[in-house]
Amino acid sequence: MGCLIEATYVSIIIPTFNGGARIYNCLDALLKQLDGLNAEILVVNDGSTDDTIEVVKPYPKVRLITQANEGPAAARNRGAAEARGAIILFTDDDCVPMHDWLNAMLAPFEDPEVVGAKGIYRSHQKSLAARFVQIEYEDRYRLMAGLPSIDFIDTYSAAFRRDRFLEMTGYDTSFPVACAEDIELSYRMSARGWKMKFVPNAIVYHTHPDTFSKYLKKKYKFAFWRVLAVRKNPSKGVKDSHTPQMMKLQLLFAPALLLASVFDLAMRPVLSASAIVLAIFFLSTLPFTLRAFRRDPIVGVLSPAILALRACVQIVGIAAGLVYARSKPAQIATNSAA
Repeated sequence: MGCLIEATYVSIIIPTFNGGARIYNCLDALLKQLDGLNAEILVVNDGSTDDTIEVVKPYPKVRLITQANEGPAAARNRGAAEARGAIILFTDDDCVPMHDWLNAMLAPFEDPEVVGAKGIYRSHQKSLAARFVQIEYEDRYRLMAGLPSIDFIDTYSAAFRRDRFLEMTGYDTSFPVACAEDIELSYRMSARGWKMKFVPNAIVYHTHPDTFSKYLKKKYKFAFWRVLAVRKNPSKGVKDSHTPQMMKLQLLFAPALLLASVFDLAMRPVLSASAIVLAIFFLSTLPFTLRAFRRDPIVGVLSPAILALRACVQIVGIAAGLVYARSKPAQIATNSAA
């Protein structure tokens, strides 16, 4: 890493709510990376009711900020406002950054045009659901690899120039949960033409959903809140650097199968419309299935069925998100002009 970044003060911000049972893993991993850098760690305690304060206090190099519970977006914004660093980094209290994560995340900022950077997830988990989730993430990382700029920075491994982050007024606090507020900020930054980089060697380990029930609930939640992010940034509904276009087409699977089933019952055609829909959907899953099979044969074999369930859950989440968005016109307008 060059002298410019080594001389720059940086701040690592970790928002937490009732994270006492897990945040020490994150802090222990980060503190080992501060040697030789002008860096600080800020933990923003977002109204925790567990022993988070007691867990964090013994760390002398960690600055603890406590506020009433306002949600993760507000907690991150509070950390950014109080940070001393010219570059701010975010990770989550359930993430464990690899030993070279900090250096890897800072490296892109040697380019003065770079405003933000994003790292990746990995997992040690062995459950079938977690293995599928990891392969799903890696399939998206494949899309971002080599792009000159991205428009999708997740908070589990994020870095920004602090002045640009504050210029955008930070994360949109109309998102009350930790979901899509990070994507919405990325979309706004991208709309200004700001350069953001994908950093595949900046790795944090994370615990993915370990059952398919948890996975599908998470997919519903993401789809629901993503509606708000896209409604505020409509062009990103067409294409972004993270979402496979095929996944968007697969969202039509559930309504198409429903209409086809009704048609089959009413018309009794020789060639079942439902069978045609199922065949088309299966063909649409083949590229992902083959890539997954090469990594994990069991996951690969099950992928078409999992992707079908994912598509059904996501379309329901989008429908619910649209209803919610229409009921919150004032909140939807928040930060739209930022």
